[in-house]
Amino acid sequence: MNEDKSPLRPEWRQWLAENLALGVEQEDVHQVLVSAGVDPALARAEVAAVEGHPYFKACLQVARHFGWLESLMDVYSDLRAQDGGRELEVREGIAPEEFFHRYYFGHRPVVLRGMMADWPALTRWSLPYFRERFGAVEVEVMVGRDANPEHAAMQDRHRARMPFAAFLDRVEAAEQTNDFYMVPRNDNWRRDGLSPLREDLRAPRGIIDPALLPDMMTLLLGPAGTVTPLHHDNMNILLGQVLGRKHVRLVPSFERHRVYPHRGTFSHVDAGKPDLVAHPLFAEATVLEAVLEPGDMVFLPVGWWHWVKALDVSASVTFHHFLVPGGNTHLEAPF
Repeated sequence: MNEDKSPLRPEWRQWLAENLALGVEQEDVHQVLVSAGVDPALARAEVAAVEGHPYFKACLQVARHFGWLESLMDVYSDLRAQDGGRELEVREGIAPEEFFHRYYFGHRPVVLRGMMADWPALTRWSLPYFRERFGAVEVEVMVGRDANPEHAAMQDRHRARMPFAAFLDRVEAAEQTNDFYMVPRNDNWRRDGLSPLREDLRAPRGIIDPALLPDMMTLLLGPAGTVTPLHHDNMNILLGQVLGRKHVRLVPSFERHRVYPHRGTFSHVDAGKPDLVAHPLFAEATVLEAVLEPGDMVFLPVGWWHWVKALDVSASVTFHHFLVPGGNTHLEAPF
């Protein structure tokens, strides 16, 4: 069958080849196609056409090389599951030495409580506070996100500048929306206008570089309903929840093959409402979750997949300069 003349939509042909290469059974992918309205005979013909294509045979050869690594990662995942890996640990009053030994170098996430008790931001930060002190400052935010499912990977298409007060008005008027959000990919934190906000923060003692220079942290601010889609960062992150609550879901870095990666650091899976018909391997993923309250911090190890949804008007800060040689551990991803 000439692939270019196939009546099956290109996205379905791509899905079909990807899932067959991942080892999903022919009958299973056939059933998904039929459930989506594809004629059963056409579905079988498409499966046969894919499996007979020389490009797909080359794809299978590459998949076999990765299959060995995935098998090893599955063993590692099973071992970690028997060592508390099925739970997101919550700790209070942890010493820096234990944090680095068990979590940073142990490549484990953790929710930390009590480390923000001395932050003036916990009592000061609110929409009126921001408006009174910084309302005239011009800030950059992401807008029009609802119209583009790939907004997180295409941030340059969504950048907009406006007075901070105008953005705060939109946040205050919204009930729940993911259409606009102040995300870290801007220079708001470094601009003179918002830089005094850094005075309301404190570096977690013994863990984060106390200099707190502008390029050592980021600010996230938006209404309830904002979602950061499932993705991973290429370095370790410590996120502090200052205002409002956030729901976080995490998947281990070593279960990458279960989250259907695309665009390098993003996932095809909607971790808020996973479609296990389209993404069946996600059913095997280890999903850790928690609701972060104001004053909570969460450590996101390098490469760990995370999805975040704001349950209220929310303000968070992230740190990425740890008290380790080089300031962080980085993932040099080839894709």
